[in-house]
Amino acid sequence: MNIYVANLHYRLTDEDLHQIFSDFGEVTSAKVIKDHETGRSRGFGFVEMPNQEEGAKAMDSLNGSEIEGKQLMVNEARPKQPNNNFKGGGNNRGGGGYGSRDRRY
Repeated sequence: MNIYVANLHYRLTDEDLHQIFSDFGEVTSAKVIKDHETGRSRGFGFVEMPNQEEGAKAMDSLNGSEIEGKQLMVNEARPKQPNNNFKGGGNNRGGGGYGSRDRRY
């Protein structure tokens, strides 16, 4: 079960998140998401728990609980949506340059 955890204190680490959830069962991975430029926590993360029942119990118990002065929001993670803003592939590129074959004089 992939679990989304929001409203994390910026000082929490991957290891802290792992420890918080391991009280409810086996944790495969725990990751606090960080800003690429600053390296500072973005205030949310993901926890992977292989057992559905343990994951559900962790979500129920931790949602709304206070950790480091912040009230956690814990939900089952939704699958990542594709980024439709990507304009790669050359389909929408302008003609540009000189010597274009389509140009009529």
